[in-house]
Amino acid sequence: MAEIVGHRGASHDAPENTLPSVRLGFEQGADAVEVDVFATKDGRIVVIHDPDTKRVAGVKLDVAKSTLAELRELDVGSWKGECWAGTVIPTLEEVLEAVPEGRRLMIEVKCEKSALAQLEQAIEGSGKRDRVALISFSYPLIAQAKRMMSDVPAYWVYGFSLSERARWGNPTMLGLIRKAEKAGLDGLDLDGRGPMTKAFVDKLRAKGMDLYVWTVNDPERARELIAMGVTGITTDRPGYLRQQLGL
Repeated sequence: MAEIVGHRGASHDAPENTLPSVRLGFEQGADAVEVDVFATKDGRIVVIHDPDTKRVAGVKLDVAKSTLAELRELDVGSWKGECWAGTVIPTLEEVLEAVPEGRRLMIEVKCEKSALAQLEQAIEGSGKRDRVALISFSYPLIAQAKRMMSDVPAYWVYGFSLSERARWGNPTMLGLIRKAEKAGLDGLDLDGRGPMTKAFVDKLRAKGMDLYVWTVNDPERARELIAMGVTGITTDRPGYLRQQLGL
């Protein structure tokens, strides 16, 4: 049966990429939770989706040009509801500490290649290296991360957009598999609305690779993807989807 992965935690119900959202995702039965990370000016790895804080804090600070202390002064919960007021941007170390026994964390790497050493240090220091996977939209970045952390599962995220097609040479579905193979990756993480078929999933699995899909909140689409044999489904609503699928 496919894994259920909480997208930025339980982001339908709690402020995305925060400790409350991560914890709620696991409480709702997610097998894993996915978060996004950037590096701060002072070399800390923090959990936030955008390169700046405007959308979630109402105040614009560039994460890469700000210190952890400066970012911690911001409230990134109130936009979701007053009950989340005072929620702060967590460090990756704090999120890793919140991962329960038997569950995993999928880390979408958005920092520069130069911050991969700090990322690995945070992962190693958690004692949960064997419960972490790395994903990224940047093919060169995820390839470099896999070279540095060969024992950590790594997946290339691809969304079938026009800009992605142009950037990566308009790869076919089989071309996506070849690119994953070339970088020594453990599989792909594709837009759940994309042109997946069971034959494609079977080809990927025959290569010993996994297929995760994002961001699927519709139970019917989730059932179709499970029937194809996908490894895992990333969703904003892990509890709801698990309930609807009878998992």
